[in-house]
Amino acid sequence: MTVALTILETDARAETAIDAVILAGRYAAERHWVPATSGNFSVRIDSERIAITRSGVDKGALTRADVLIQKLDAPLVAGSSAEAALHTRHYVEQPDTGAIFHIHGPHSTVIGLAHAAGGAVRLDGWELQKALSGVKTHETTIEVPIFANDQDIDALSDRVAAYLSTPVKSDAVRAPGYLLAGHGLYAWGKTAQDARRHVEALETLFQQSMMLRSYRP
Repeated sequence: MTVALTILETDARAETAIDAVILAGRYAAERHWVPATSGNFSVRIDSERIAITRSGVDKGALTRADVLIQKLDAPLVAGSSAEAALHTRHYVEQPDTGAIFHIHGPHSTVIGLAHAAGGAVRLDGWELQKALSGVKTHETTIEVPIFANDQDIDALSDRVAAYLSTPVKSDAVRAPGYLLAGHGLYAWGKTAQDARRHVEALETLFQQSMMLRSYRP
């Protein structure tokens, strides 16, 4: 028997999601992944709503007033980042997603621009790959797609959605994230904890890849 949620129960879910967004912003800021007012973070409240950072705020100093409640089937609320549309589209088309975190980490931003012409970057041989959901061995090849940075968010959303709706045409496993060339990393998970783990793992894997290219024993 299905019981409708009370207003208090739905409000509690919203408060929990807002807390998770604030925590994610502070966590990223402590690691210098969201310089100035860059980045955005969202957490699903329920099948109809998400909590998401508003535009132009320091993600390391978020308050509850800096987190918006966005209905997935409604226009973006006043104060939203234009990139919020990337979040809402993803939540609608990927209902298992519970959180999406976007950072401007230095390594993901550089890697995205450096490999933009190839349309993707591959990771293999790193033990940390196993931090990504579903990856059991360092022998797995991980494919992280790269999309051109685009001010037309609707067009960018279409390209991301098209990629996620088709199988990877290779022997690789799709990463729970993608890069925007010269812009940064989007990563997601079933929970806020999963999304944070994926962001940290991917940013660190990109850092290790850059260090390996420059290291000469």
